[in-house]
Amino acid sequence: MLLKDFDYELPEELIAQTPIEPRNASRLMVLDPALESIEHRQFYDLSTFLAPGDALILNDTRVLPARLHGRREPTGAHIEVFLLRRIDKDSWETLVRPGKKAQIGQTIRFSEELSAEVTAHTDFGGRIVKFHYEGIFEEILDRLGETPLPPYIHERLEDRERYQTVYSREEGSAAAPTAGLHFTKEQLAELKAKGINIGFVTLHVGLGTFRPVNVEKIEDHKMHSEYYRIPEETADLIRRTKEAGCRVVAVGTTSIRTLEAAAEPQGVLAPKSGWTDIFIYPGYRFKLVDALVTNFHLPKSTLLMLISAFAGREFMLRAYEEAVRERYRFFSFGDAMFLTCRAERGAKEEGAL
Repeated sequence: MLLKDFDYELPEELIAQTPIEPRNASRLMVLDPALESIEHRQFYDLSTFLAPGDALILNDTRVLPARLHGRREPTGAHIEVFLLRRIDKDSWETLVRPGKKAQIGQTIRFSEELSAEVTAHTDFGGRIVKFHYEGIFEEILDRLGETPLPPYIHERLEDRERYQTVYSREEGSAAAPTAGLHFTKEQLAELKAKGINIGFVTLHVGLGTFRPVNVEKIEDHKMHSEYYRIPEETADLIRRTKEAGCRVVAVGTTSIRTLEAAAEPQGVLAPKSGWTDIFIYPGYRFKLVDALVTNFHLPKSTLLMLISAFAGREFMLRAYEEAVRERYRFFSFGDAMFLTCRAERGAKEEGAL
């Protein structure tokens, strides 16, 4: 399939710059691919579309204060280091700006207590750095680091917890699993009271998920690997849900990628951890997930390709056109959609994983 098949027109003013309050006051577009129906609701109405026994699967990753500002030694020139993933206790894969100035052996100083040495280049143009510090690294990072926001958000975020889900706990992401930003603790409690089961997976979101697709044929795109973990209690919950004939509902593309990466072809899921570079686009046959809560995604993005595989490309593009007409808010701080997996799972549109 071609990259141009996943393009759409989006007025810049529809890109949400600030989060809405309360979290679940955002709008919710409800899509049924089988009926090709579109309904406009609010996120606090989500329970209307879930049934007792359904399992809601959330990604409990937490965003790192991953952006550090430092000075190159001995020149004192400003340099920015963005943490992507931890390799070992003190070494990290990073993005460095300006990258040309960060060569192997270069020392970067962030404060009296923290510095880093560039030790290697990466395949994606980044750098491996080794940190040197006095004290506890996580505490220093929390003081010096900034919570990163996507480049299309230009407004300052006053409360950095607003770019975390209310259930975040496993620190390690470079970006938030934004579909989960809509939930309040009260809404989660209401869902549990209705009989909706809630389980957690962890996928530490890397910038590779949002890396632009720069190839004409999408099959040629290569995803960056991300770490995931599925605990035993979540695997057991999903097994019981399927045996009861209820639905597995993934919250966000990170949750659906985690579940689909770990599941066996026959839909069996075991507790597991590891690295995944799964790329889901039309033609993929979903093994586990029956419904999805997600935000509106960038044109030509791998995330738009994923939901096109889930609900059909033409239907999703029509839904996006309606979202533009109805003035929905787009991307990380924008509105949400709830969609079910179409009955013919990837059978009509060509493509392969």
